[in-house]
Amino acid sequence: MKFSRFSNGLARLLLGGALCWSLAAEAQLAIEITGAGANRIPVAIADFGGEAGASQALTAVVRSDLERSGLFRLVDTGSEVLSEISAVDYGDWKIRGVDALAAGSLRRNADGRLEARFRLYDTNRQSNLGGAAYLTAAPQLRAAGHRVADYIYEKLTGEKGVFSTRIAYVHKTGSRYELRIADSDGQNAQTALVSREPIISPAWSPDGARIAYVSFENKKPIIFVHSLTTGARQVIANFKGSNSAPAWSPDGQRLAIVLTRDGNSQIYTIGANGGGALTRLTSSAGIDTEPQFSANGAQIYFTSDRGGSPQIYRVAANGGVAERVTFEGNYNVSPHPSPDGKSLAFITRQDGRFQLAIMDLQSRQVQMLSDFGRDESPSFAPNGRMIVVATETNGRGVLSAVSTDGGVRQRLSVPVGDVREPAWGPFAR
Repeated sequence: MKFSRFSNGLARLLLGGALCWSLAAEAQLAIEITGAGANRIPVAIADFGGEAGASQALTAVVRSDLERSGLFRLVDTGSEVLSEISAVDYGDWKIRGVDALAAGSLRRNADGRLEARFRLYDTNRQSNLGGAAYLTAAPQLRAAGHRVADYIYEKLTGEKGVFSTRIAYVHKTGSRYELRIADSDGQNAQTALVSREPIISPAWSPDGARIAYVSFENKKPIIFVHSLTTGARQVIANFKGSNSAPAWSPDGQRLAIVLTRDGNSQIYTIGANGGGALTRLTSSAGIDTEPQFSANGAQIYFTSDRGGSPQIYRVAANGGVAERVTFEGNYNVSPHPSPDGKSLAFITRQDGRFQLAIMDLQSRQVQMLSDFGRDESPSFAPNGRMIVVATETNGRGVLSAVSTDGGVRQRLSVPVGDVREPAWGPFAR
């Protein structure tokens, strides 16, 4: 079991109010865990003390987050309530097979806000691993639970947790399209845009405050940037022909986009506010599309059929000669570089099946991550641990998430309609 550096201090963070979207809550994504890691860390999350009902709800969120990560095995704590100041019997918890224990409380302050306080313990070393306190209003109680789970995840794995992140996706029922934003566990879904025309290619800004997407609401593909704090939208690209496939630069200043204004689909960059110079990056006789910036912003990966079949290439972010990246098979599309820049997720066609694959960019070794057969639109979690894709089950569009080693699998779906075009948002700020 890997632990990050011990800290006995109790950090205090304030969880702000919900984003001012003026959006209606919608049907939630349901998550089904279809696979878990082989060597899971046994942890116990004791029932939090303090305000009844709310503390139980908070504890349930923490447990659910850790369990669905596939990296932890939750040990039953019975009905025992432990607060952050309770004495810990390390020997007893060790006998129960627990390697790490979390205990805390939820109490209402004089101003009406709730304060979640907790501590995390290593039962093997009989050590206090630190803790935190989060202030929140009752409607954001789930957000506090996600923060607690993120803290525990990072302390026990050394990686940042993504439970506080969000996922954007398109939900289609009949002729109705909705761009939705949900917590990483599929809950708290909100609708940002409703249209009778298709919505495709949502992409998060690096700060998580805006989403770029393509809307056909004006009977042609136009790129918008949508503020999630104000709901304001701005047209970024409405050139002659098609405007598609927006992708943010890591600094949030530019968008890579695909235009047909000069003929075939080619890749350009434009200012993220719609201003600045429009710069053409590729010039080929084929179709160049699906751009994605590398983690350091120096390169752009994209799909092109310039060599006769769809393959993945990369070019310097300021233009130049493109380099082919994929060589195995005759159909490789939808590149998505990992947050650490070491690997590349993409969709490959094998025996007529479209499957998620990942490539180590140094060794060029490729590993198949799914066997769903109709995968599309891969997107990395910001810590690089999981990848979400759109796929089909029983004729309906659903989302599937798989760990980069293939060991952990989840399926996310809604009771009615199709779910497509997933985009995993950045770390919460």
